[in-house]
Amino acid sequence: MGEPEFGLLVGKLDVTRKVRLLTGATGWRTHGEPDIGLRSIVVSDGPIGVRGQGWDERSTSLALPSPTALAATWDVDLVRRLGVLLAAEARRKGVDVLLAPTLNLHRSPLAGRHFECYSEDPVLTARIGAAYITGVQSGGVAATAKHYVANDSETERMTLDADVDDRTLHEVYLVPFEAAVEAGVWVVMSAYNGVNGTTMSESPLLDEPLKGSWGFDGLVVSDWGAVRSTAPSANAAQDLAMPGPDSPWNDLAAAVDRGEVPESALDLKLERLLRLAARVGALNDATPAKPEVAAPHELLREAVAASTVLLRNDGTLPLPPGAKVAVLGPNAATARIQGGGSAGVYPESVVSFVDGLAEVAEVVHTEGVRLHHRPTPLGTANTRDPRDGEPGVLVRVLDAGGAELSAEHRLLGRVLEVPLPEGARAIEVSGTLTPDVTGDWTLSVSGFGRLTLDVAGERLVDEDVPLDTDDPAVIHLTPPHRRATARLEAGTPVHVVARRELPEHTGTATVLAADPPRRGEAEELALAVELARTSDVAVVVVGTTDEIESEGFDRTSLALPGRQDELVRAVRAVNPRTVVVVNSGGPVELPWRDEVAAVLLTWFPGQEAGHGLADVLFGVREPGGRLPTTWAADQRDLPVSNVAPEHGKLRYDEGLHLGYRAWHRVDASPAYWFGHGLGYTSWAYEEVTATAAGVRVRVRNTGERAGREVVQVYVTRPDSAVERPERWLGGWAVATAAPGEAVEVDVDLPERAYRHWTPDGWAVEPGAFTLLVGRSAGDTPLSLGERSPSVAE
Repeated sequence: MGEPEFGLLVGKLDVTRKVRLLTGATGWRTHGEPDIGLRSIVVSDGPIGVRGQGWDERSTSLALPSPTALAATWDVDLVRRLGVLLAAEARRKGVDVLLAPTLNLHRSPLAGRHFECYSEDPVLTARIGAAYITGVQSGGVAATAKHYVANDSETERMTLDADVDDRTLHEVYLVPFEAAVEAGVWVVMSAYNGVNGTTMSESPLLDEPLKGSWGFDGLVVSDWGAVRSTAPSANAAQDLAMPGPDSPWNDLAAAVDRGEVPESALDLKLERLLRLAARVGALNDATPAKPEVAAPHELLREAVAASTVLLRNDGTLPLPPGAKVAVLGPNAATARIQGGGSAGVYPESVVSFVDGLAEVAEVVHTEGVRLHHRPTPLGTANTRDPRDGEPGVLVRVLDAGGAELSAEHRLLGRVLEVPLPEGARAIEVSGTLTPDVTGDWTLSVSGFGRLTLDVAGERLVDEDVPLDTDDPAVIHLTPPHRRATARLEAGTPVHVVARRELPEHTGTATVLAADPPRRGEAEELALAVELARTSDVAVVVVGTTDEIESEGFDRTSLALPGRQDELVRAVRAVNPRTVVVVNSGGPVELPWRDEVAAVLLTWFPGQEAGHGLADVLFGVREPGGRLPTTWAADQRDLPVSNVAPEHGKLRYDEGLHLGYRAWHRVDASPAYWFGHGLGYTSWAYEEVTATAAGVRVRVRNTGERAGREVVQVYVTRPDSAVERPERWLGGWAVATAAPGEAVEVDVDLPERAYRHWTPDGWAVEPGAFTLLVGRSAGDTPLSLGERSPSVAE
């Protein structure tokens, strides 16, 4: 459909119908308008999978590695292929728009949503994000570049004002979004926060540079609830307010009548909505594309190995066949495959690290230490619906008198969304729990309002929990819990009932949970040490959880939670062949890193976690990852650590100097530089020469097996008259070579690698730049001086 026809369709609508289309019909779909051939457009959260409309554990998804892991691949083709897989998943679930990727930066490792973003570097983020967008949209599904812009931390995330100078905005934080537009992204999401005094749903940045000089022709959707005004946001380049059906834009018709908003502004927004509808097949009864991906589980397994970063190796890896392996740690049997918050999915299956290794080796396991975490929801393994006897729980919606209005069978005691019939006043979750051990169990109920918990007819909790937040991630995903203890007998079923009332604005999230008695901490640690002592190799899986790294709050510490450092050192003391696997979405402190045989970083690796790790440990695949962000040795050394606003304002005082750029300006050295990562071979950097488009680099595989190397090129200008970082990433290329083989790779360096922002726009400083070539931001053995940007354009 041509552009003029969009205008004709909009012209058929009166103001009331125009306004209706500009706010969502629900939390997950837009309104349709049959008179112009427009059906509802369905959206879903991302980025590691397609959850679909809402939160329902019965609707499972393929789960990819976290975005930080995808960036660690430095592999744009692999990320593009994963994007195609997501498009296929979206179409399987009837989804038109995937609310991903997140293009905000790792400004500080303390940022709670670090795992959901790609990198500390704008160029790496831009190229990986563009590949993701290209893959998703090749399947006829819209990708969404979010959260525009400077939405880089969680503390006061709904209201903070990011104070960022114009040059830093253009050279750092806007770069990935510009690349998304160049890649043809169909949707951009405006953020909750403000930038330089204006909330983003009203910001002039939506017009310029987004829709102006960049030429973005797609739709700007708000983050959920980020439109907080009527006329100011409608007069900005904001196009769609989500969620619905209620939003400040419900009053737009009156605002038009009063002359506060021109009707022509609504028309422009609707033309963009129709353009999106045409692209995703939601206009004129179009048939949406249905991409298919062969062997999706193998692709996910490949991605785990490709994103795994080998930080250290004394030669212990890869492991020989037939090794007896003690797999220890709190994340070993329950792999943490995703962070917390709105990006979560219900994976169709999860291969834990223990299970994956047990398929290829003799494995023994215990946790060694325990992490304190949220209560464990009842599930199909230990609970049955008291009404039909099927595995799972019974969920009922009740009126003010306790009469049942609706009921359904669910698989988990964590019930986040429940349809509410008229007159609903309470939600009840119940099940018949059969304990597998005798002892003092901890039973829990979560929610807002009055909470009650009954166990075998005895009321153990009866408390009113007031609403104390407006953060949707807390209200709808992680409401507070109340606990009680009851002695239960193994094999003896017990009826448990959790109920919560439904005060206004408190959502429907309700959780019924039960945790068994645990082995004492000293006994558990001693068992882990004994298993390590009697095994050929000890693999200790340490890390964080989706409760530590999550949307809604920032971290206050980079230390591994609990006694995990103690576990590593206790195991290392009895087995020198100790391999530590770090299962976290972002950086953590590794105080023992030089004491153990090897350190591997798996990030949050998605559902094929165990298979991917087994491939790497036993040398089926080389660990392909390189760090997308710098890891500190000690949190106190962090050059950028402020994530908490002062009086509502978060100052980006570091300017251009974040990540490795900042580390090059301080005395302390990080544990591992941006770009660092080892394989199972070694490389020599032999020569760099200039080309018309950039540089050509010759590297040689000096090891005994074939391998892959990420050749990185950094730009520097020590004598610059303009303030600059000490160095910045210009580009990279991947080399693969057999043992002893020398190969050459070309690294393109576009003109933008040399330019800087001025009050008058982009400029390139006259004179020569120096190029640094190597394997990380801190290891660049080759250099090429006197490089004129005019040659590289």
